[in-house]
Amino acid sequence: MIPALRRLPLNLAGLAVLAVCAFPVYWMAITALKPTAEIQADTPTFLPLHPTLEHYRTAVSAPGFGTFWRNSLLVTGASVLLALLVALLAAFAVARLRWHGRRAFLLLVFTAQMAPWEALLIPMYVIARDTDLLDSLTMLTLVYFMTTLPFTIVTLRGFLAAVPVELEEAARVDGCTRPEAFRRITLPLLAPGLLATSLFGFITAWNEFAFANTLIIKNQDARTLPVWLSSFANVFGTDWGATMAAAGLFMLPVLLIFLVLQNKVTAGLTAGAVKG
Repeated sequence: MIPALRRLPLNLAGLAVLAVCAFPVYWMAITALKPTAEIQADTPTFLPLHPTLEHYRTAVSAPGFGTFWRNSLLVTGASVLLALLVALLAAFAVARLRWHGRRAFLLLVFTAQMAPWEALLIPMYVIARDTDLLDSLTMLTLVYFMTTLPFTIVTLRGFLAAVPVELEEAARVDGCTRPEAFRRITLPLLAPGLLATSLFGFITAWNEFAFANTLIIKNQDARTLPVWLSSFANVFGTDWGATMAAAGLFMLPVLLIFLVLQNKVTAGLTAGAVKG
């Protein structure tokens, strides 16, 4: 009984934090289900009195809905895969090899991880303009790849360093080459790290707004979903019902991927444990 009482303040604090974090999502969901008259009423209600799906129909039927989904999926998927490939090679070089300048390289990676990427908006715009890559999904993919790469290198380096090098050496004694030993022995044990970093990269690239809004100017067909959300506001005001419905649709893929990968990451951490 006494340990339970001691944990009570922590449990209450956890519930309070959960309520504060979950309330905006709850308000977004119920606003999307309210008719416009209820949304604009002077007295807010915490449940929709007359639920409707009209705002979801408005969001889905908005011009370019399918195009913006395709753009976001292409940019996000390409940047995550490219970051995983490059970071895996870099993490292997840092964790397994000994070469001059390794510490300086790690310091640069950590510095890049701590740098505020918003400070690079203007330089990136100038680079895109001078290389004729404005309004290009290629430039946006490269930017997202660059922003997620430092974290991916740092994370994979930690997972790779936790795998005993003796496992690879034993495989090489049995006749495997170094790439074969890495692919057959180490790579499967890196599944938790690969999933964790891919999840972070996906969320980062999927939710990014500033670069997408700065680098995509004239070509409206190259916009992504975060920029699309702003299309429900005009000089006459904001359609809050459609905005909240679009935000819910925009959040749904991230939520589903997070729920799926979270279980796999936890299972991989347990299954990938190596006993000495």
